[in-house]
Amino acid sequence: MPSRLSRVAAGLCLAAPLALLSATAAAQEQLAVRPMEEIIVVGQRQAPITVEPRGLSVSLGPEQFDAVNAVNVEDLMKYAPNFFVRKRFIGDLNGVPGFRGTHSTQSARTLVLVDGFLVSNFLGNSFGFPPKWGVVGPGEARQFDIVYGPYSARHPGNSMGGVVSITTREPVGTEAFATLQGFAQPYEQYGTDDTYLGYSAEAGLGWRQQDGPWNLRLSARRLENEGQPMQWRQLTRATGPAPASPVTGGFVDNELVSKTPVFAADSPDSTVQDQLRARVGYRFGDGWQADALAILWTVNSDQTKPESYLRDAAGTPVYQGRVRLPDGSLWTANGVTLSLSERREILAGVKLSGPLAGWDLRAALSRFRVDRLETRTSSNHQAGISNGAGTLARQGDTGWWAADVLAEREFGSLDLALGANGMWYETSQDLFNTTAWRSKAAPVFSSRTAGRTGQVGAFVDARYALSDHLTLTGGARLDRWRAEDGLLANASSLATYPTRRDTAVSPTLGAEWDIADGWQAQLSLATATRFPTVGELFQGRLVDGQLDPGSFDPGLKPEESRDANLLLRRSFGDVRVTGSVFWQRAEDAIFSQQGFNQFGAVTTSFKNIDVVRQWGVEAIVEAVDILPGLDLDANLAWTDAETLRNRPNPAAEGVQFPRIPRWRANANARWRFAEDWLASLGLRYASRPNSNLEGTQRGDSFGYTSEFLILDAKLSWDVTDQARLSLGVDNLANNQAWVFHPYPQRTVVLELGWRL
Repeated sequence: MPSRLSRVAAGLCLAAPLALLSATAAAQEQLAVRPMEEIIVVGQRQAPITVEPRGLSVSLGPEQFDAVNAVNVEDLMKYAPNFFVRKRFIGDLNGVPGFRGTHSTQSARTLVLVDGFLVSNFLGNSFGFPPKWGVVGPGEARQFDIVYGPYSARHPGNSMGGVVSITTREPVGTEAFATLQGFAQPYEQYGTDDTYLGYSAEAGLGWRQQDGPWNLRLSARRLENEGQPMQWRQLTRATGPAPASPVTGGFVDNELVSKTPVFAADSPDSTVQDQLRARVGYRFGDGWQADALAILWTVNSDQTKPESYLRDAAGTPVYQGRVRLPDGSLWTANGVTLSLSERREILAGVKLSGPLAGWDLRAALSRFRVDRLETRTSSNHQAGISNGAGTLARQGDTGWWAADVLAEREFGSLDLALGANGMWYETSQDLFNTTAWRSKAAPVFSSRTAGRTGQVGAFVDARYALSDHLTLTGGARLDRWRAEDGLLANASSLATYPTRRDTAVSPTLGAEWDIADGWQAQLSLATATRFPTVGELFQGRLVDGQLDPGSFDPGLKPEESRDANLLLRRSFGDVRVTGSVFWQRAEDAIFSQQGFNQFGAVTTSFKNIDVVRQWGVEAIVEAVDILPGLDLDANLAWTDAETLRNRPNPAAEGVQFPRIPRWRANANARWRFAEDWLASLGLRYASRPNSNLEGTQRGDSFGYTSEFLILDAKLSWDVTDQARLSLGVDNLANNQAWVFHPYPQRTVVLELGWRL
């Protein structure tokens, strides 16, 4: 239950805008002072931003999209300021976005919406729980809006990193489109030398009833691709007199944490993804409208082609067993497996919006369901090729509900928003041992994990224009959170986790100034509380039928942040320059780390870091027609993200937080050098960060997070008014970079698009 102080703070925060409303309502007949133009950087002009632009805010549209090699929808954001997506290959399911000083596995710190419906996977907080980017193809995206930080009370604490809102195309008449892409990646690493190929095909049609209320948009997409290997296996030292097979091959990489020879590459991920999408709208005659969205997304993944670099005397690849290298040293080769997975996921949502008694109302309800998820894995390589023993992981009831209600109204100089939103997540997974992994024969139950969380919040959010030159913003939200039904079971035992409840109050405050002609400033202040996910809470192991309290943190706390952002923008005709200074202090930050548990034993699990502080400076330039037809968006950021206090692991104190580069730069130049031709050049840069909390691991190889400098290029030709042909190259200079796993090497993308 909240403390008395928290309740008083909540009452004051919620009452202040209402008092302001009463005072303003009495003067509605007086001349209203309208709020100033909002500060939006890299701002496309074709549609208003869909997220409250508090703090650094970016809006991207067709002008930016046309200059990007976009195979997956998240590619469309790749040049946004101080931002990236951890995308390892085309079709990657683990693309976690990162804002400023957010680690690339802190997935629960980003709120992602598609047409206002929640697609963030808050069942966990790691690379395995990214947003569901695959429910939208790049051809359906009309607009990307990105807001950095939790500066609007409209969103829960999962916006601690930021908010990404994707808006898809709404039909304006009878229309159709089709896009065909082919891509190729020549790849070399250790003993792997291959070219990985893929394609995507996307098509859709839209219809709006003439002089009628209905509109409809249907689309479908297929993506097939083979990515590069994601992991490499290393030999381990062998001892004892047991016989060993003489082999040749293997690669010693002195950059690796373990210097032992690399002997095999895990299988590339051969993925086949299909998407079916339907959007239906109905416009009532009195300003009300209803919209429904339904998406089916299926993914089949095949990882059955590992590659060994070891050869026996007959030249046959060796994948497992005791081996002797030419220098006489003895080793054991193991860890190579085969796997197959199938998943089917569904998003369905409905929205209703319109005016009522002077208020603009909106209500949305959505359901995301993991309808099927099975992963079959062999116990080793030999079992893999002979359909021998292995495991079967099968997902049970998994997914989430999300609801949102919003009421907005203008009272003279006051824009007021009242609302509530909630999200309810649940998961269940069973693990079986099988005698034949591929055919799932004779499955024997091994273990089960399950749990659910729910969060409901109410908020008030306001903008008040004090004058033509000064606008105040502010609000507050009250959240109630609950975690329940957590369990862990094996073949002989079942244990449950205790139900947990918590409450948080999160106020926000800000101001916007027109300082002088061409000058604007914005100050944003906020607090945020991000509650633990199912995957962070319900971890652990069973010992003698009971939960081992040393295997998880039973007292895991929510992470709480205090945030500040100062923006200063200057316009010089068609050039706009924005400077941003940001600061965040996160207490009890949740992170998977090694440290002592409550019994003094060293464990690796999700624990609270007492204090993590980040601050930084960003410079952003937007220029139109530098030369005839040449536009430029460029940004540079410096970030200092430091662990200030960490009692579970004191060695991390005073160290730059892992995977956060000191320097990051993104840029995109677009040149329409002829009426039908568009050329673009993109740049992505990040300096080398630490790869672990203690700062003892820094490298440029497998297992590290490395520095990278990536150049992208694209040339497009409008063959006709309806057809476009483009050729693009990502990673033009073939920079080899790592985010533990390898980033793609040089990739060529050929695209043919048609639009009616």
